[in-house]
Parts: sequence; C-alpha cells; structure tokens
Amino acid sequence: MSNIRHALSVKRADDFAQWYQEVISAADLAEESGVRGCMVMKPWGYGIWERIQRVMDARIKEAGVENCYFPIFIPLSNFEREAEHVEGFAKEMAVVTHHRLIAGEDGKLIPDPEAKLDEPLVVRPTSETIIGDAMARWVQSWRDLPLLTNQWANVVRWEMRTRMFLRTSEFLWQEGHTAHETREDAIEETHRAIEMYRACAEDDLCIPVIVGEKPENERFPGAVETWSIEAMMQDGKALQAGTSHYLGTNFAEASGIRFQDREGQQQLAHTTSWGFSTRMVGGVIMTHGDDDGLRVPPVIAPWQVVILPMLRDKPEDEALLDYCTKLANELKGKSALGEPLRVLLDKKPGKAAAKRWDWVRKGAPVIIEVGGRDMENGVVSLLRRDRLWNTDNGKPAFQTPAVGEAADMLPGLLEEIQKSIFEEARNRRDENITRGVTTFDELAQFYDGKTRYPGWVEVQWSKPTGDALEKVVEKLKSLKLTIRNVPMDAEPVDGPCIFTGEPAVERIYVARAY
Repeated sequence: MSNIRHALSVKRADDFAQWYQEVISAADLAEESGVRGCMVMKPWGYGIWERIQRVMDARIKEAGVENCYFPIFIPLSNFEREAEHVEGFAKEMAVVTHHRLIAGEDGKLIPDPEAKLDEPLVVRPTSETIIGDAMARWVQSWRDLPLLTNQWANVVRWEMRTRMFLRTSEFLWQEGHTAHETREDAIEETHRAIEMYRACAEDDLCIPVIVGEKPENERFPGAVETWSIEAMMQDGKALQAGTSHYLGTNFAEASGIRFQDREGQQQLAHTTSWGFSTRMVGGVIMTHGDDDGLRVPPVIAPWQVVILPMLRDKPEDEALLDYCTKLANELKGKSALGEPLRVLLDKKPGKAAAKRWDWVRKGAPVIIEVGGRDMENGVVSLLRRDRLWNTDNGKPAFQTPAVGEAADMLPGLLEEIQKSIFEEARNRRDENITRGVTTFDELAQFYDGKTRYPGWVEVQWSKPTGDALEKVVEKLKSLKLTIRNVPMDAEPVDGPCIFTGEPAVERIYVARAY
C-alpha cells in the first residue's frame, strides 16, 4: 500500500545494489574494516553465521566427517605441483615473502631484506594441496579409506571487486576434503555433499536452489567434475551457493596419496572437496530481505523471539519487567524446529517504537511488545516479521493474544514462518525461470534491458568442449551471461542447441550472476 512508511530509505525496486548495502548497515550486520576487501562482522551478522555453521556442522558430522584444522600458510611449491590448480588461483593469491619489519630511512616500517623467506608462503585460498600432504602421510592401506575430513577456517582470495558477504578478500567457510578407494565412492561423496548443501540451503536458510553439474569452463581448477547449488536473488541474478568437486586422482598424484589395495598393489586415491561460505549470509539478505530490512529464517536467527517491555522510567516498570521475564522464561522452556526457543528480553533503555524498528530491520522472526495496558489485560502485542504490515490500513500487523496463548502458539508460529518464507522465495524463483527460448537471438532479446529483473533462462545445448565451448562463453559474455549449471532434474531434450545448431544433449540455465 502507498501509505506504508517503510523502515529503509532505499527500495529494492529502485536500486537493488544500494538497498543491499543499506540492509547490511541498518540490520547492523557488518561494517568496513579499513582493510580493502575485508569486513568486520558485527554480533547480529556473525550470530547468523554461527547459526549457519552450527546446523551445517551437524549435517557434516552426521555423514561421519571429522573436523580438523590445517595451517593458514601454504608453501608455494605445494601449488606448483598441480599446475592447473595454481593457474586457477594465481591472480587471487596473497603471498608472504618476509618474516620481519624494520624501520626504513624515513622512519617507516619496511620488510627487512635480511628476513626474506627461503620459500614464499601463500595465505590459504583453499586447502587441497596442504591437506593432500597430510593425507599422503595418513593413508597407507585401503583400510585407511575413506578418509573424511572438514575444517572451518578463513581463506584469502585477493578480489578486485568486493562486496560485503558476497565477495570479500577474506571470508569464512568450511571446506571438506575426502579420499576414497574407488572412483565410484568418491563420486558418491561428491553427490552426498551437494545434496547436504541443498538440504541446508532449503531447509535451514529457506533459499530454494537448483542442483546441477557445472560445465567444463566453470569447473574448480584441477577438478574432473564440479557440482553446484544455484540460488536466484530477488533481482533475478544467480548466486552460486555451494560447490562440491570430484577431483579424480589429480591431486592424489601431485601429493602422493597412494595406498596398498586389496590385492597388494599401489593405487592413487580418488579425492573430493566441497565448500560453503559466509557468502550465504549475503544470499539470505538478497533472498528474504524487504523494504524494511532483513528477514531471518527462524532456524538461523540468533534470537527467534525478541520481547520488548515498554519501559517508561517509572516505578511500575519493575512489575512490567517481572511480567516479561516470566514470559521469556516460559518460552525458553519450549522447543521449535528441533531446538529450544531462542528468546531475548531486550531491557536496553530507549523508546519502544525505536527499539521495535531496530529489530524489524535486523529481521528477528517474532517481536513481542508489552506495555502496561497489555500487562493489565493479560495480553501481548505480537508482530510477525514475515507479515509485517496490515494491508487494510498500512499499519504494523500486531496480534494481541493472551500471554498464555502466545506462549503456546509460538513454536508452531515459528515453523509456519520458516515454511512461509521458503515458499515465497520458491514461488518467486519459479515465476522468473523462462523456458522455450530456442535461438540465441531470442536469448539476446530477452536480456535486452527492457525487463528490469529478467531472471534465468533454461536452454538446450550440445555440450561443446574446447574451442567450441569458448565461443559459446564469449557469446554469453557479450550479454553479461554465464552458464549456471546443468540441472539434475531437467526434462529430456527435444531440439537443437541454441548456440551451435547441433542436436542438444542436455538443458542448462543461463543467467546474470554475482
């Protein structure tokens, strides 16, 4: 409705990029650090990442994978053993060459020429090579396989164009690394990991995704197969939300991961790697945010219910606080979505309305306001963040259940919110996938700039390789498009490739992307 006064100054439809930045600021998620491409994650933003980490870590451990930790510094020679791998990361590497500083002639600190390292150290961009060294020590026999490891860590990739959460020079992630006796076992693990990511994205983060294999030109450097989950943001662009790679024996050969097989022969192990990062916080913002700020799915909300007593700095405040404390304690004894409710009683000083809008912008799933009159009447004023406005009058859509009723209804309400925001995102995605485009000219017309948020297009192609694939990539680049993946559950092909005119062998999604 036109008479709604939204909490943000920028609307999604007017400037999506600026809206995204305003949500990060208004929701108090993160701020610039003073170091190019690096950010400070503030408590609410880091709290969301902690929740993502917790639910993902549980899924990882359910599969029998064990957590480890490996050094942040990797000898350059490790990368040189795997030429394709180093080529893929060469332009993003941060390299340490000295281990001491001294004062220069002008008094400023400079690297000490006498402290030059014998071998440069790369600040971890990913850990295949150093974990491969460890696996070579740990694996001797087929009885040592499968070896299933994961680490939670930070990585550095020296990005030229950065955007908080989506593309930063330093980011946080988990990286799984596994070694297997056979190709079949390794591929099964590759598929298990990408299914784990799908389940976490959809069930926990409420982000609908498309699972599929990446084309040859989009594979992880050194991989034989790369699988991804692709999510559609509200501006129609794609976000690669998680990847899983079957590495064949390429890294095993480079690192010497050999084992004695069941017949006593020496064999190379088949390895995999898979990763999921803080980029997903950006995905949550761009999938679920609205013109009032962020909306956090209850599973990953640091606080699922925030109680705001309307304090007036008067003697009766003590009774109101007691009333709210009793409600908070009752709620903490209840469970929703498989865990005890996470409830915050916000007693910080400030006007109730201002505090309410702070939590609206942060996206807390349920906000409960309690004033003196509510206490007298034995009720609370409850606001669902996913359905903030009363469309009849343009005012916040408060419900006023009895305090006991509110306590009983909240577990079910949080489950309903989790389901509701996922369905909203899935419907929006499905409505913005276009099919039936049969020529490249039609594709170009679709992305001609006249449609504000054009979304994705599914097309058929002949799966060209080598130079022929490069020509396809260049044609797509002219439209600022990329191939996202080959969806697992696509319909059979029934026509020619829109790029080569040859018989199609599979369907792909193309889109503009982050």
